[in-house]
Amino acid sequence: MTTSPTTAAEVVAAVQQARAKKSPLQPVGGGTSLQFGLQSSAPVEQLSLAQLNRVVDYPARDMTITVEAGVTMQDLATTLAKEGQRLPVDVPQADRATIGGVIATNWNGFRRFGQGPLRDFVIGIEAVDGNGLLFHGGGRVVKNVAGYDFCKLLCGSLGTLGIITQMTLKVRPLPERSAWLACGVNDAKKAEAMLAALQQSAVTPAAIELVSGSVWQQQTVLSELKLTPQNFGLLVLLDGTTTEVLWMKDHLRREWREAGIVNPLMQDGTAEPWPAVQEFSAHVDSPLTVQASVVPSGVLPFVAACRKRDPDCSVIAHAGNGSVFVRFARFPDKGLGELLMGDLQPAAAAHYGHVVILNAPPGAAITHRSMWGGEAPLGVMTAVKRKFDPFDLLNRGRFVY
Repeated sequence: MTTSPTTAAEVVAAVQQARAKKSPLQPVGGGTSLQFGLQSSAPVEQLSLAQLNRVVDYPARDMTITVEAGVTMQDLATTLAKEGQRLPVDVPQADRATIGGVIATNWNGFRRFGQGPLRDFVIGIEAVDGNGLLFHGGGRVVKNVAGYDFCKLLCGSLGTLGIITQMTLKVRPLPERSAWLACGVNDAKKAEAMLAALQQSAVTPAAIELVSGSVWQQQTVLSELKLTPQNFGLLVLLDGTTTEVLWMKDHLRREWREAGIVNPLMQDGTAEPWPAVQEFSAHVDSPLTVQASVVPSGVLPFVAACRKRDPDCSVIAHAGNGSVFVRFARFPDKGLGELLMGDLQPAAAAHYGHVVILNAPPGAAITHRSMWGGEAPLGVMTAVKRKFDPFDLLNRGRFVY
């Protein structure tokens, strides 16, 4: 059963009814991340936020916008672009993904390296807790630090602490010009050297992407890179004024020439990525998709650990941040637990990180530990959960509690 409220008051009423019946609820936005997190073993009522899709306030000169949770990322981008502005957060399936769902899953795209994480753009939030109470955090102005930071608390909570109904976002101007530069790199040692050089360069990339695997060999626009299953493609996004981008482009090409890269592939005049860059993690037909968060120096060692288990896996890494997305070509023969706990989690932990499962086939034996990686500080997190949702109604069992 699915309920589709059209106002925050109706969300309050729905939660209060569920509380009276002690019936769990599953808040849903665009439905693009339903595979992320553990699934309920019992029937659950869905609460769709898709009809909460209005722009509440948009004082463009203040560089903020207040919208309801059901606004899709594509519609948000269209609204902001009319004023020459953007929310620099890139998500797959933007025509379906809602801003409320993006915040609840704490999704960060490839521009995080240059623009910062999603949570830094959320300056005000409204949500309904498990008691059916509407609460607010932050405000509609950038300089607002009163009270608890509910914005960051709800970001990444998977709807288990409160059902987000509205938020205020800090936005930024659209860049005057953007350009992608890409090159092929023969081996991991060379890739490591080029990534290290980017950290020392006078160029300030908006994104640094490292790709590898059969998925990228199939991309016609990247054919000039002559990718093989084992080498890498390095993609760098430059944003800024025309003068800045032209200077950075020439400077980076000169640096790459000195490193032996003669004719890098270039896509100039646009901030739009090649589609596979943005949509990589949304490929639900993959037998298994995981995300590792490690320190940047751990990106290539973690990729090596994945290749050891599946030489045909495909990878994209937001290399400047240490976020690595891996699509395995086949489900592990020895089972998911052995792959995660025996190989991938230790490989990530060796570089101060962890692994989470983004997509796995129905029926896969997934535990809390294999899904979320390592041991979470459950004492503190459970205490917070009990304050916000004492009857465990919101997305019961989906998160680490």
